[in-house]
Amino acid sequence: MNPVPNPPFHEGQGIAAILTAWILAQTLKVVGGVFREKKINFRWLLQSGGMPSSHSAAVASLSTVVGLYYGFGTMPFWISLVFSVIIMFDAAGVRRAVGRQAGILNEIVDEIQKGKVQEERLKELLGHTPIEVFAGAALGITVALLICLSD
Repeated sequence: MNPVPNPPFHEGQGIAAILTAWILAQTLKVVGGVFREKKINFRWLLQSGGMPSSHSAAVASLSTVVGLYYGFGTMPFWISLVFSVIIMFDAAGVRRAVGRQAGILNEIVDEIQKGKVQEERLKELLGHTPIEVFAGAALGITVALLICLSD
């Protein structure tokens, strides 16, 4: 049973918007990598970090879909928005700090390797810059609006 008497769009459109925002963000990372590195690496599809933030794209799209479907003044929207902000803060803050720590640890590993001790380097690009988070959020909102308001 649908809790919204006259839904503004089919629920499937909302799901499609969220998934499309995430897939598009990940695909843009691969395209950007091809231009930057002059080679293709499909692992970029599954890696975290980079422009735009797929986490931000997905949660911004989710909040936009919830707002469009239930209304921007409803409890479902505000719950979604709070969780979206937490996830985007984590992407830009906590994970970014962990990436910086990985960079410092990698410098230590480099020093150890000079002494012929072999240690595995850590992945440094774990988090996002604020602009990457903003770009992901803008992408997610745009995709949600395009898919859910197209008739």
